[in-house]
Amino acid sequence: MKRHVLLRIASVASATLLTAGVVTACSSGGGDQAEGSKTLNVTLANHVWTEAIKKQIPEFEKESGLKVTLTQLSEDQLADSYKVKLNAGSSDVDVMMYRPLQVGKLFASSHYFADLTQRVQSDANWNWSDFQPGPVSITTYQDKVVGVPIITENEILYYRKDLLTKAGLEVPTTMDELKAAAKKISEENPGVAGFVSRTQASAGVTQFSGFLYSFGGDWIDSNGKSGIASDAAKKAYAYYGGLLRDYGPAQVNTDMSWPEAMAIFQQGKAAFETDASSLYENLTNPEKSKVADQVGFAPFPAGPAGSKPYNVAAWALGINANSKNQDNAWKFIQWATSPKMTLAMQKEGTPSARTSAWDNPEATSSFPPELAKAIAENAKNGVGYDRPLVVAVAQAREIVGTPFVVAITGGDSDAAADKASTQFESLLQSENK
Repeated sequence: MKRHVLLRIASVASATLLTAGVVTACSSGGGDQAEGSKTLNVTLANHVWTEAIKKQIPEFEKESGLKVTLTQLSEDQLADSYKVKLNAGSSDVDVMMYRPLQVGKLFASSHYFADLTQRVQSDANWNWSDFQPGPVSITTYQDKVVGVPIITENEILYYRKDLLTKAGLEVPTTMDELKAAAKKISEENPGVAGFVSRTQASAGVTQFSGFLYSFGGDWIDSNGKSGIASDAAKKAYAYYGGLLRDYGPAQVNTDMSWPEAMAIFQQGKAAFETDASSLYENLTNPEKSKVADQVGFAPFPAGPAGSKPYNVAAWALGINANSKNQDNAWKFIQWATSPKMTLAMQKEGTPSARTSAWDNPEATSSFPPELAKAIAENAKNGVGYDRPLVVAVAQAREIVGTPFVVAITGGDSDAAADKASTQFESLLQSENK
């Protein structure tokens, strides 16, 4: 992003910081930023993980002899603050919590992140190889590690146990089985959709991604060109759109994000839904869901290319490239993402990126057993991104989501994919100049 664009929001972001509030995890704040300063400036988002790690920071301070000044901001405030400060070369942020899928490429290509490659590889006990491949791929840029994933989510197949039992069906493991089950249940249960998921172009991209990958497609091909007009992508668009058109809710609209789609399942009006694992409590909480006691969880079904759901790092920790306290910043990240702290965070309900955590019954005790098993299975072949890896993420999502909207409404999704591919290719070229 150009400097002059970023400076337009400087005054807004500065005012935001004055009113956002600073949480200090020690008796004294501030401190200079000389090399090796004992005061460490950590900026985190408002999140369940943040609330959990805050309780543990006094332990880190005692062990390390450092003092942590913690700034906690909303997601929007965080993004604005980073863009202003990092573009200006500020050194008053050491550790930074960020969203890899939203700003990872922008920040990495702008050289805002310190290179962590040697650091993550230097401690066998901390064990970088324990982190799942999907999340690691999205916190790596041009073969350099720029962040450590702390929170993950992947694409789960939610299903109604009672409806499958009534239909005499097993849980689908393939796309063909999913379509057949959705057809049978919708035909035998008037008013119940066989399948529901997000339908709005931008919002639906993340959930469509698993279908795209499992059919053998991708947003960008191996040559860096648009991949959304490939034969595999066209088949995926037609399948996803057709599933919603033929077996979705009656008079399905094309403006559903996750709350609208999930509400249909919550009301007992759908047999299957694909969505993020992080949303499961919306279906299992009896105060929200009429079918809470009948919700099942399964790994993403396999397509022609196998089962390839997204398995992404929703949040990660990085170090400001201009920080003068990088050694101590790494000590904090190393501690916060250690096997011990990962176990503590996951027990608080935040799904981690460590494989060992999902193999540990103690670490999965807060999750429904079937869900924990499905998440672990999805992680084996999960793809580390659920949207195109570009700088202009919002624009790209609108473009690449259009063909499945056309398919849902019964239009020519192949022609729509060709048109969208031309637009997406133009975006790619403009970013690669």
